[in-house]
Amino acid sequence: MFAQVIVDIAHSQVDKIFEYSCPDSLQAGCRVKVPFGGRTVDGFVIGVSQTSAYPADKVKPVAQVLDEEPALIAECFTLMQSICKRYRVPKAVALRLFMPSEMRLGKVKEAFKRYAVYRNGEVKLSASAKKQAEALAYLKEQGECEFASLCTAYGRAAVNALAEKGALEIQTRKINRGDFRVLPSDGQKKILTPAQCAALESIENCGKTVSLIHGVTGSGKTEIYLSVIAREILRGRTAIFLVPEISLTPQMLSQLRARFGGAAAILHSGLSAGEKFDEWQRLRSGEAKIAIGARSAVFAPLENIGAIIIDEEHDSSYSSESAPRYSAIEIAQMRAEYNGAKLVLGSATPSVESYVKAAEGRFNLITLTERINKKPLPEIIIADMRREVKRGNNTSFSAALRGELEETLKSGNQAIIFLNRRGYSRTVLCRDCGYVAKCEHCDVTLTYHSEDNCLKCHYCGAKYRMLESCPECGGRHVLYNGTGTQRVVSELKTLFPSARIIRMDNDTVSGKDGHYKILKQFADKKADILVGTQMIAKGHDFPAVTLVGIMDADMSLHFSDYRSGERTFQLITQVAGRSGRAGEAGKVVLQTCSPENYILRYATAYDYKGFFDNENDLRRATGFPPYSLICRIMVTSENGDAALETLKNVYFAIEELRKRRPDEFIFLNKMHSPIKKIQNKMRYQVLMRLKSHSMLERLYDIAVTNSSPSVLVYVEENPVNLS
Repeated sequence: MFAQVIVDIAHSQVDKIFEYSCPDSLQAGCRVKVPFGGRTVDGFVIGVSQTSAYPADKVKPVAQVLDEEPALIAECFTLMQSICKRYRVPKAVALRLFMPSEMRLGKVKEAFKRYAVYRNGEVKLSASAKKQAEALAYLKEQGECEFASLCTAYGRAAVNALAEKGALEIQTRKINRGDFRVLPSDGQKKILTPAQCAALESIENCGKTVSLIHGVTGSGKTEIYLSVIAREILRGRTAIFLVPEISLTPQMLSQLRARFGGAAAILHSGLSAGEKFDEWQRLRSGEAKIAIGARSAVFAPLENIGAIIIDEEHDSSYSSESAPRYSAIEIAQMRAEYNGAKLVLGSATPSVESYVKAAEGRFNLITLTERINKKPLPEIIIADMRREVKRGNNTSFSAALRGELEETLKSGNQAIIFLNRRGYSRTVLCRDCGYVAKCEHCDVTLTYHSEDNCLKCHYCGAKYRMLESCPECGGRHVLYNGTGTQRVVSELKTLFPSARIIRMDNDTVSGKDGHYKILKQFADKKADILVGTQMIAKGHDFPAVTLVGIMDADMSLHFSDYRSGERTFQLITQVAGRSGRAGEAGKVVLQTCSPENYILRYATAYDYKGFFDNENDLRRATGFPPYSLICRIMVTSENGDAALETLKNVYFAIEELRKRRPDEFIFLNKMHSPIKKIQNKMRYQVLMRLKSHSMLERLYDIAVTNSSPSVLVYVEENPVNLS
């Protein structure tokens, strides 16, 4: 027998299939070790045949078979071809997506634990064997317990003596390290409203692979998702459920576990290697039927998929910003078509691209216009911060927000304060000479963190001592500029000393249970105010929250990005939707310095259709996506001269393309990236706007040709972040 193997080396020069002789029992999908270039490397078996195209004496044998059963399913190899063609990556890179890296590298194995189990029967113990007697009495009462804990409590000698006398049996069992804590959920199947029933039937019978649910916040989209999954599970099929933030997985997992028990498994980057291994194995073996997680869970090792759900489909986190730079929605569509499954996208604020496809009939559009409890959407109060300054209010809080917070706390309800900037202060500057503290490794300003009394870079994580004087002029007038979540908490404690306040951002959610602990504390009403960044903006359902404060609501409007208006509208709508989701009406205070901006007018009226029509007309007239493709070729290197030389080569190659196909190019230019340096790497870019995708293949060829060990060159399509 002969195995077709892809070696696990991410390089275009070895991006081909190699043949090795193998045992008759070897199956496609197994991992092997094979001799390669004078060493032994890992590889993926993508096929097995009885014959070889090469003479038998020229074919080397497989050195070692690593899997008894195939680790990769047959679908992986079809998807591998599609991913390689679409994103121009080597086959090994594509296959790596389907396995946890620690598992692929052999760094994690199954875990086992020993248990002491009580055995019925008379056992004679001497009067002096007091520890044995105590251990036996405890074990008789418990039935069984961990062997190690029993030894700790009563001594290993006593426990081993009981085992020798037949009083207990020591058993070794495989354990599951993925026993996750979840937020409370009643687990009751809800009776669907007529609108939800209509949505469910539309998904079932529309005849289209993709359905887009556009439903206002609190309209019951989650119950529709669960009903879609339940139907597929009854049919013997499986499902994938994607959420945009790791912080949303505890709440969604609680609902899935309440409805489907152990059939739901979780996959995301916040798990330990052991937890990820065990959850992956439960999905691969078929023990678990539903995978829930963030972007990477789209590669869950499930067969016979019946439904893929993508909640908050508009969220930019579904696009990978590191190689391979894939879109989880595109991968989901590939898997849905392969399996004949339903792909359900949901959002209160769908992306313009998705809504255009729905309006044109390529997606099945479902609209939910009312909240499930028939309650109105929360009233949005606009606070003009320009007037607040004129009145002498130099705090972060408008009079309106302070007043509403006071009323909320008096009534025993909860509030959420949203600010999409962590830390205490955005920048630290010298009032004497204008010096701004910047990172030595990145071309970005440092953020002051009061808890650690240090400056941090939010790009590379570097820490610096707080400045006592200006390093440029020696001046002592060092000021904090801007407001972060730490500073908001500090001001809230001054305004409301008796209020219980917690903060949720990247600085407070360390550890795998970081998100859970904060959300559980707030869900149990052990805190009155939750202050946080974007991770609290969407998906969460806290019945006691009746007030949401949005600080610097117009901050994202001023980014030099064609999506800045869309992102602002989405953010305001999503954050506002956290208020008034249960019995009491909710309120939102939106603080802004641009109250007259048309985006804010649409957002405060919850007028998505009006916003979409305006935005869509604007993009069609100006030729921005989805009516064009923005493509960026990035050139990065620690050697600035080498990066600049490569940039010129890339640009001249594209110029030749433009001369042959001028009609395809709307815009083309080369320049420094807005952030010139990150982690000591200089960054240059060739930015272009194209009329279609027809040039993409050639652009990827140019990037691959010019990339080298010292200079990285890669393509980004409609980049999420243009900085």
